[in-house]
Amino acid sequence: MIPIFKPYMPENVTEGINKILYSGSLSYAKYGKKFEKDLSRYIGCKNILTISSYNQAMMVLLSTLELNKNDEIIASPVSCLASNQPFATRGLKVVWADINPHKGTLCVDDVKSKITSKTKAIFHNHFCGYLGNVNEINSLGNEFGIPVIDDCIEAFGSILNNKKSGNLGTDISVFSFQTVRLPNTINGGGLVFSDDKLFEKAKKIRDYGIDRSKFRDSINEINVDCDIKIEGYGALMSELNSFIGSCQLEEISKLIKQHEKNAEIWNSRINRFKNIKPIEITNNSSPNYWVYGTLSKNKYESIRKFRDMGFYASGVHINNNIYSIFNNKIELKGVSEFISRFVALPCGWWFNLSNIE
Repeated sequence: MIPIFKPYMPENVTEGINKILYSGSLSYAKYGKKFEKDLSRYIGCKNILTISSYNQAMMVLLSTLELNKNDEIIASPVSCLASNQPFATRGLKVVWADINPHKGTLCVDDVKSKITSKTKAIFHNHFCGYLGNVNEINSLGNEFGIPVIDDCIEAFGSILNNKKSGNLGTDISVFSFQTVRLPNTINGGGLVFSDDKLFEKAKKIRDYGIDRSKFRDSINEINVDCDIKIEGYGALMSELNSFIGSCQLEEISKLIKQHEKNAEIWNSRINRFKNIKPIEITNNSSPNYWVYGTLSKNKYESIRKFRDMGFYASGVHINNNIYSIFNNKIELKGVSEFISRFVALPCGWWFNLSNIE
């Protein structure tokens, strides 16, 4: 059966990994810096940090924004649990916003209606690589003076108005480089900041709050005059993970191109199936087609049918507002409709749909 996800690994990494293993330099160093530069060029941004995991990227982000217990953050429940669980870890109050049931994207009007004086951020998930209403949500952030975070956990390489995710005018963007993402570093994440001061602050928080330019004295001993003033994490990406990430970036355009070719073929064939249609795409955007998203009138019948045909169809995620950890089991009409109908089909680089009857 053709899987819905598959980890990618370039063939040319083995020799480089062996050299790193015996180099005496395993933690963040030249390959860590190289991966950040490679990402910066690909995305078209200047302030990017690689992080040891997506979860750690989220924790660094929340610390950078100084979001604390009982602060409110508006988010979509239609996303990966990994996106929203850090809010519970931090003790934030998650205010769920409804979504467009035809797209899976945050509903701008509902987000606006839920902004209060306690709202500290808007967390804008781009479900399964399909970009939401970026400009409209960003405008809300500007209007109310609150930061907007693009959750690109599944949206690396997605495009809006010829610009890649991470370079869409949003205050902060967060990425996952976990095994089934593209690129994958086996485990990893990334943060992009539009604000230089927040970027420099996050750089310290990523590394135990340390200012590395002052941390060592003239004989390379720890400098007693270097104070640690902010909280921090041990969240630097290793040389091995960084090297793998750079190798993957060399082939990322080719891989996403295969996703797009498969999506074009799904577009031409999906009308052969009754009661199922592709989800709507936001104007002027191009998904990375991490999956091919559809809406079915009978979700589980469609899943079974496609699996019988050899395609591992799946609902991928479940709406997070059902979980008691968030203490907000609100009923949202758009969320319920979308989740009851969404079916993802395999669309990745690991197969060529044009060769399949």
